Amino acid sequence: MPDLAEVWSEVLPDIRKGVTGVGVWAALNAAKPVTVEGTTLILGLPVTESELAGHLRLAQTRRLIETEVGRMLGSQLNLRVIDGTSLDDWETEKRRDEEKRRLQEQALVRAKQSVQASSSWEGIYEQLSRQFAATPNRSLPQNRAKFYIEAVALVAQALQETPITDDMAERNFARCIERISQYSEVPSTLVAVRVLEASFQG
Repeated sequence: MPDLAEVWSEVLPDIRKGVTGVGVWAALNAAKPVTVEGTTLILGLPVTESELAGHLRLAQTRRLIETEVGRMLGSQLNLRVIDGTSLDDWETEKRRDEEKRRLQEQALVRAKQSVQASSSWEGIYEQLSRQFAATPNRSLPQNRAKFYIEAVALVAQALQETPITDDMAERNFARCIERISQYSEVPSTLVAVRVLEASFQG
């Protein structure tokens, strides 16, 4: 591969001809070619000149840089502008990229878990309603007691399978407890105690 610094020196005059503006020229003059990785051309700016990066990312400037350098290297390139002008700076930038990806993946997993937990507790809430509606002679205390026992077991199992991880799940869990309390006429705190005891025992 041709020397990247030499290629940059050769194409820079042609790139300058295709752009206007003091800021763009200042950015081009300050930019240093760092490397080509795959199809990505890495241009660096000294940290003291990092505010000029926006000029290099302008569509017209970017396209000219990609076209002119790509023509010299015989490949189609995509420009990446970084802070710093050394390979070490590029390695640091890649580590930052990796950390961003990791944090984004974690956020996606948490969001997915939150949605799943919400859907799960919504389903339990509706299931409690159906279960009570299917209870025969539910006005009788012994039948409400039977519903209570079955409902506590259902919610305790759901708590084991879908641990509370955020505020939304906490509130939906509480709604299920309140629903058992309403249907069985047992105070909600006592329902919660029994559910928690059953989940620990399970």
